Amino acid sequence: MPAPHTELPHHVLPLPDGTLHYTQAGDGEPILLIHGSLCDDRYWRWQYPALSEMHRVIAPSLRGCWPDAQAHPRADYAIDRHAADLAQLLRAMDTRGGAHVVGHSRGAHVALALAIQAPELCRSLTLADPGFRFTDEPETPVFYADAVQRLQAGDAEGAVELFIDTVNGPDTWRKMVGWFKDMVRDNAATLLSQIKEANLPVDPQDAAPLTCPVLLVGGAQSPARYGTRQDRLQQLLPQARRTRIALAAHGMNLANPRSFNRTILEFATTA
Repeated sequence: MPAPHTELPHHVLPLPDGTLHYTQAGDGEPILLIHGSLCDDRYWRWQYPALSEMHRVIAPSLRGCWPDAQAHPRADYAIDRHAADLAQLLRAMDTRGGAHVVGHSRGAHVALALAIQAPELCRSLTLADPGFRFTDEPETPVFYADAVQRLQAGDAEGAVELFIDTVNGPDTWRKMVGWFKDMVRDNAATLLSQIKEANLPVDPQDAAPLTCPVLLVGGAQSPARYGTRQDRLQQLLPQARRTRIALAAHGMNLANPRSFNRTILEFATTA
């Protein structure tokens, strides 16, 4: 496996009400990588080498995530605001024809919001283990509410351990490598903002008109709730393809990067 890019320079896009940090590598049709909860652009360290051989890879750290160090909770840490930021980023980078947009977990919600807000910016849309609900579904218990309570009580380590083990399986946190733990700790406070939009739904009537190619990706060992989201999206978007990453749970791009990277590249080639 190629060595990961660990020292890609950060670029900063000025926004009317803040800044957006991002990294980029390579040339060609752009691929926009959107990370999920407790992560930032470092999450994609095993994607940069493979994807940048043929593509211009753009990986933002979403507003409020490292290295955008501001106190949480903050009202602008929100799905629609993230999507609007990324639309500005793609326009500023003059990505004519748009980008292949890839979102993981909460980032999949952001990716879908971007495609709905600015469909002209999306050459294709890949949603990896999306977890959002739809407007015609009842609200569900917030699975990370206990983690937020621990965070508010000052137990940041216990909070992130509980969150990671919940989304990826028991004992995951203990087994994770140091760089991943550092990244998650750097973004722990974002949960204080994220819980304020818990159960934020997607309206099927907003998503159904999408015409861009869509790929739904799941980890073969991911919790079942992520599969139910893909079931619904497959019914909603007739053009959607679906695949699973073997030997991987929710953190599929880290657990099986060869398969994940190959999946993204093949889809970008045919989309």
